[in-house]
Order: sequence, then structure tokens, then C-alpha cells
Amino acid sequence: MKLKLYIDLFIGFFRSGMLGFGGGPSSIPLVQKEVVERFGWLTDDEFTDVLALANTLPGPIATKMAGYIGYRKAGVAGMLIALFATVAPTVAIMISLIGVLSVYRDAPAVQGMLKAIGPIISVMMVQLTYSFFRQSLKGIGWALTVAIGVVSLVCYQFLGVHPAFLIIALLLWGLTAKRGDRA
Repeated sequence: MKLKLYIDLFIGFFRSGMLGFGGGPSSIPLVQKEVVERFGWLTDDEFTDVLALANTLPGPIATKMAGYIGYRKAGVAGMLIALFATVAPTVAIMISLIGVLSVYRDAPAVQGMLKAIGPIISVMMVQLTYSFFRQSLKGIGWALTVAIGVVSLVCYQFLGVHPAFLIIALLLWGLTAKRGDRA
């Protein structure tokens, strides 16, 4: 029934939007948990592809992923529901808390809460990275996974190459390489 799917889309993206403190990157593991593990709308490989594509396009990553996944599962209505569910928590919280935060932003308790969230987000990002690393090992093997990782790290961290260019280059390589070249 479509109504159940619409409700599930709303709940899944609302939950990740509500808990995705700190913007798009912190919400990626939450979206993955909902979309892949809880509802099974995408496989891990499909989620990785959606994430890579979303990273190459301009704009907030959470809304791009919500729009695509919502559209894929339930058409235009699903896209609108997923987008609304992703954006609504942030808008509601911003409107309701802007006055409070402007008054108390320098308070030690608020600063302590903000600092305490950092390690949690870091752990979620490490878990997501580990999951992607395992998928790469299955798909292209140890040597190529490590080589791509090292080259990407050097290009990004030391040569200042924008991550979008790295993602585009690897997407093009993945599209053009012969199946035997990747394994």
C-alpha cells in the first residue's frame, strides 16, 4: 500500500533529519541506517553509488539523497515527502531555538554539549567508512582498494584536489575500466 510507504519514507528521513546534528556529513550514517538496514530500500552498494553521485552535485547532501531515494521508491510524491521530512526538523529547530541559542551560546553547558557531540559523530563516520572499505574489498580487492585510498588521500590532503574531482575521476574509471581490470 502506498500510504504505508509514504509514512515509512517520512519516518525514515524525519528521524535522520532530526538526529543529523552538524549538517549533511553527520546525517549520512543515519540515512544509511534507515535506508539500507531498517527499511531495505537500497543495498549497501546502491547506497554507496547514491552517496558518490550526491557528493558530486552541488547543494546539501542529505536533501539530494532524500530526493533521489524518495523518487526511486514512490515517484514525485515520495520525493516531496522525503525532502519535507529531511528539511522540516532543521527548520523547526532553527526557528524555535534561534533566540535561545543566541542568548546562551557562550554558556559553558551549551559549549560542553556541543563538544560532547563531536566524538559520537566521529564514531558514526568511522563506522560508515569501515562499511565502505569492506564493500570495496569485496568489489576490487585489497591492492586496488589500498592504492585508490592512498592516491585519494595524497591528492586530497597534500595536493589540495577537490573531493568532487576525485569522485568524478573514480566514477569515470569505474565506468570505463574492463571488468578484469577492477578485480
